[in-house]
Amino acid sequence: MVTGHYLSRAIYVAAKLGIADLLKDGPRYSADLAEATQSHAPSLHRLMRLLASAQIFAETASGQFRLAPMGEFLRSDAPGSYRAQALLFAGPFQQRAWSRLLDIVQTGQGSSSKALFPFLAKYPEEAAVFNQAMSSGTEAVARAFVAAYDCSSFSTIVELGGGYGSLLGAILLRSRAARGILFDVPEVAEAARQRLREDGLADRCEVVAGDFFQAVPGSGDAYILKSVIHDWDDARSTMILANIAQAMAPGGRLLLVEMLLHDRVDQTPWSQITAESDLNMLVNTGGGERTEAEFQSLFEAAGFHLTRVVPTQTPWSIIEGVLTPVASDNQHGRP
Repeated sequence: MVTGHYLSRAIYVAAKLGIADLLKDGPRYSADLAEATQSHAPSLHRLMRLLASAQIFAETASGQFRLAPMGEFLRSDAPGSYRAQALLFAGPFQQRAWSRLLDIVQTGQGSSSKALFPFLAKYPEEAAVFNQAMSSGTEAVARAFVAAYDCSSFSTIVELGGGYGSLLGAILLRSRAARGILFDVPEVAEAARQRLREDGLADRCEVVAGDFFQAVPGSGDAYILKSVIHDWDDARSTMILANIAQAMAPGGRLLLVEMLLHDRVDQTPWSQITAESDLNMLVNTGGGERTEAEFQSLFEAAGFHLTRVVPTQTPWSIIEGVLTPVASDNQHGRP
């Protein structure tokens, strides 16, 4: 565990150099890979041996290297590719952020989403990696969402902070009668439109750019936010949800797709993933994962009632809410 960053950094370098793409057609010697990537051949060979020992690549009897099953996920064109996540989470952007962990734990002062997203807007290359990592990471969650939650009764589904539309697209492909509105910052809007065109959904899904702290599209009967609320503290999260409460059609549903903290951690992989994500939010955004009771309090502050938590076959759950009924004067015994 102490030397886990050795492997993490090696994976990043392999992803950055595109090694898995170079191996997709068959084994190659490390010297060939070094020439193709303009790398130092003996050093790349040593990197490949570490990654082969971790079953990402494999070394053949002749001394060539080939893709192992796990290494397929580092290919940029593979279904379920994890290359963008490797570039983001094992790359220098996150390494710099996590280098402050001791100071953050001692002071409680992590970074803020208010700083993160303007930073990404300023650096398009970092933003492209971030957005691609979020999009590809959502694909597995999207499959789990449509398997766990029936959206067929909704006519207008609004996803806020939906990136390139992986989740909303999966929902619309399953719920053929619904139309969608994808709402995100202007920097990702055009890429989202292109993704929806490729999925054949351009005529059923509108892409709207804006700021969900100011206002959100109105009249939706379902508002979905996947891994958005965990970016923000309670005050900012309440602002987002309160804007949804003002915009939502009567009888609508709020659906947060978030990891759920339990009162006690255990040694299961999902518990570790959730705890890691919680600490990552502290480091990078100032937000965090929440318990069901904390979501209930957040919902109440924004005018919602938490109705149920729907688990999925992933660490993410669907936290459902409805608008809290407004008490009439007659309910209080007034004329």
